[in-house]
Amino acid sequence: MLHDNAIWVAQGENPTYLLLNQANRHGLIAGASGTGKTVTLKTIAQGFSQAGVPVFVADVKGDVSGMAQAGDDTEKLRERLNKLGADSWVPQACPVRIWDMLGNAGISVRITVSDLGPELLSRMLNLTDVQTGVLDIVFHVADDQQLLLIDLKDLRAMLNYVDEHAKELQGSYGRVSSQSVGAILRALLSLEDEGGELFFGEPSLDLQDWFACDEDGHGFVNILNATQLIQSPQIYAMFLLWMLSELYESLPEAGDLEKPKFVFFFDEAHLLFNDMPAELQNKIIQVVKLIRSKGVGLYFITQSPSDIPDEVLAQLSNRVQHGLRAYTPAEQKTIKAAAAAFRENPQLDAQAALQELGTGEALISFLNEEGQPSIVERAMVIAPQCQMGKADDTTLEAVLNEEIDLKDKYGQAIDRESAYELLLAQDAQAQEADALAQEREALAKEQERAAKALQSAVGKIGREAGKQLLRGLFGSLRR
Repeated sequence: MLHDNAIWVAQGENPTYLLLNQANRHGLIAGASGTGKTVTLKTIAQGFSQAGVPVFVADVKGDVSGMAQAGDDTEKLRERLNKLGADSWVPQACPVRIWDMLGNAGISVRITVSDLGPELLSRMLNLTDVQTGVLDIVFHVADDQQLLLIDLKDLRAMLNYVDEHAKELQGSYGRVSSQSVGAILRALLSLEDEGGELFFGEPSLDLQDWFACDEDGHGFVNILNATQLIQSPQIYAMFLLWMLSELYESLPEAGDLEKPKFVFFFDEAHLLFNDMPAELQNKIIQVVKLIRSKGVGLYFITQSPSDIPDEVLAQLSNRVQHGLRAYTPAEQKTIKAAAAAFRENPQLDAQAALQELGTGEALISFLNEEGQPSIVERAMVIAPQCQMGKADDTTLEAVLNEEIDLKDKYGQAIDRESAYELLLAQDAQAQEADALAQEREALAKEQERAAKALQSAVGKIGREAGKQLLRGLFGSLRR
């Protein structure tokens, strides 16, 4: 719930507030499965929405959709809220927009192959270093020849073009092996099987459509329907990473703001960093460090803080740590590290508490007005005013029927002239030129044969004429 310029997230011995003017210093919501991370996410996201801050969150289990529906004011919930002193709690929905990369249930999301770029695409395709180098060459050739890579057929056409012209391109771009091109083409088939042909294309997503508030000044909660997409974790992770980089590249510097311009929640954040190449991980770290100056807050949701690289973890200043389980020495070490990351509370054994926390309970430390981490508090998370579970079908249908303008903007895929069509036309022209050259060559040979035949015939006629002439002059044939 929103209290003045802060989100009331939880209540322990003291209330814990997430200050809006410190919210773009990023955050972490961590804990074992079933400890209440999604409910905490909803509480915080709804607070941002009520403050007029639009947010993005991927819905990997389907229950984030409940933000579109007012919560159930049950007797049990009311009893819990009263114990926490949350007497002002009232059921309330959020303004929601649902997006979908697979075109199932939501506003269609597409990006172009060129938008994604070779680095994220190669990661999405699980390419080797050599294959990644070849893909990078393909993108450079396309850029230099001003050939747009919009969808997968454009990329496939470009791969075939580079393969066919490998020798002439080698001097400028480097060696391209047919084996690597073949491997990339096979990887594209797998990507298509996972729905890649649906989310690569135009009209491509304009992230400015996420920076919107409703008529009451509440920020829209942009929910990506990812219940199927999460089955392809690399695609899911690279798409979210593209959105992060796009926000970073497109937004101007904003300095210190009273509240964020936008807040981005990364659910299943560990997928971003699994087997991440060092070069790409360093770029993520750089973006995380710098994007807050553009007014964007990033909140990572994962099971354990150890899922996230230390350099990123160090940037996550607002922390909600739900319970952790320790059955092995490695897990004990994780709990010790998680407890040590908090500013110490002399009245609380954080390490012991982490193994005792119940569902909906957490260790919390947010930044204070001076930008310093507050001492860690053990607290119960305030229930979100929206539905804790999934929204019902009637609510979801109403949400999907509301965004007529965005459906019109993104609903129909556009297949304009791009690399595939231009290379096809180029190939057709080349074939036509070859056919014409062959026709001319055949005609030249025919003319040459005709000339030779004519020359032979003339010689014969000349000889016959000469014989006739001699006969006429001398009265006898020359032998």
